[in-house]
Amino acid sequence: MDYQKIKDFRNTHNPYSQRLGIFVEEIGPGYARVTKTVGPEDVNPLGVPHGGVYFSMADTAGGSAMASHGRMAVTVNCNYNFMRSAKVGDTLTAEAREVKAGRTLCVYDVRITDQDGMLLGTGTFTFYQLEQEIDF
Repeated sequence: MDYQKIKDFRNTHNPYSQRLGIFVEEIGPGYARVTKTVGPEDVNPLGVPHGGVYFSMADTAGGSAMASHGRMAVTVNCNYNFMRSAKVGDTLTAEAREVKAGRTLCVYDVRITDQDGMLLGTGTFTFYQLEQEIDF
C-alpha cells in the first residue's frame, strides 16, 4: 500500500478539511495523524474553538486511518468526548488508531492533544468501508 499517495489524496480531495486548515500528516496501517493550528475564525462566542473543530479533526483522522486500507468509506456512527479547550494559536493533533478492521465496518479510537501533549478529547468512530477503491 502506498501510504504517501493516500495521504496526498486525502489532502488534495477534501475541500472541507482544506477550508478548516486540517492536514493529514501521516497515514500507516490502521493509523492516521492530522494537525490544525487554531485561528481566530475557529472560536465560538466563548472565545474557544467551536466543538465542530475538534469533531471535524477527529472524523478526518478516523477517515484517513480507514483510508489506509485503500478503499473509500463513510462515517456511520461516532462519539466524541470534549475534555478541555484549546486557544487561538494552539496546534492540535488528532491521532486515530484502528480498534477493529472488519469486512465492512471498521472502528477507530481518536485522541486530540495540543502542542504540549495535553489531552483535549477522545472519540470512537465507526466507518462503513465501500467497495470503491481510492482512485489516485
